[in-house]
Amino acid sequence: MAHTMREVAKRAGVSLATVSRVLNNTQYISDETRRSVLDAVRELNYFKNVHARRLATGRSDLFGLVISEIANPYFPEIIRGYQAMAWNHGFDVLLCNTEYDRERTKAVMRKLRESDVRGVAIVTSSVDRDMASELTAAGIPLVFCNSDPASKLVGNICIDYEHGVTKAIQHVVELGHSRSAVIAGPADNRTAVTIKNALVTGLTSRGLNPVCVLESNYRVDAGAAAVREVLSRPEIPTIMFCGNDLIAMGAMSALEESGVRVPEDVSVIGIDDIFFAFLARPPLTTISVPREQLGVKAFEALDRMLKLKRHMGPNYMLETDLVVRRSTAPVRRQSPKVRS
Repeated sequence: MAHTMREVAKRAGVSLATVSRVLNNTQYISDETRRSVLDAVRELNYFKNVHARRLATGRSDLFGLVISEIANPYFPEIIRGYQAMAWNHGFDVLLCNTEYDRERTKAVMRKLRESDVRGVAIVTSSVDRDMASELTAAGIPLVFCNSDPASKLVGNICIDYEHGVTKAIQHVVELGHSRSAVIAGPADNRTAVTIKNALVTGLTSRGLNPVCVLESNYRVDAGAAAVREVLSRPEIPTIMFCGNDLIAMGAMSALEESGVRVPEDVSVIGIDDIFFAFLARPPLTTISVPREQLGVKAFEALDRMLKLKRHMGPNYMLETDLVVRRSTAPVRRQSPKVRS
């Protein structure tokens, strides 16, 4: 038999309002009272009826989080940070992925609107402000990543890729490299374009004009295909900068298949510092992005907008850094022999 909140209150010897405050963590409650309520909840095996609560209050307990694809190892730490913040504030998370598909993205926006979420963090560059305009029109605050400056109901978290890129370029200069290549992410992805521009500008300013600049999607097989194109050219670079770690891992695999050793013949640098970067062989030198902190800041931005009367969005900046592992080494003066 399902028990009610009234029965929990009677068992704990407190009011209904006190039980609600404890379960929703909305106000300070003494430790003794909190223990009494939670003991009663466990004894009665009581569960909140979220649908009844929504009908009573007219608001859901949901915050939305939009990512590109659930299989991409870039996102778990963002999800962890965001979800931890939501749960700590008594809320749940509705997770949606777009799969880089425009029609699916439209369906995701409709789902979030229908679910009456309190706020939405959009941490994929495949969704722009126009695509999410129906949410802000409904008064739902949004936070984007690497988008335009914040405005009413819209916050922005900017990742300072330039800082990590600068350190990475300085690293390869100190190793003696002079021939570079860039394998960037997709041309229609604003973050990928930002990273590519930072790499090309930084390399050129240090006299490491890239022998080629290619674009690929954010997958291992795309990195491998791009490397095969690089190796087909007359001049082989000694250092390859990749738009993310998955591209870099595909690049290292294709180099090995072609008889080119990493890092003895060609050094490789990725971006993101996903968990698998440490497990790669050799372990990948990469520009780290504080992704769990990104999830935390995304929730903080939404919470802040909901509490402000004017609902003005904040701007946050997160800094990147370089993690040096064994996929980079001093340059060899002799060009590698490619196995056809």
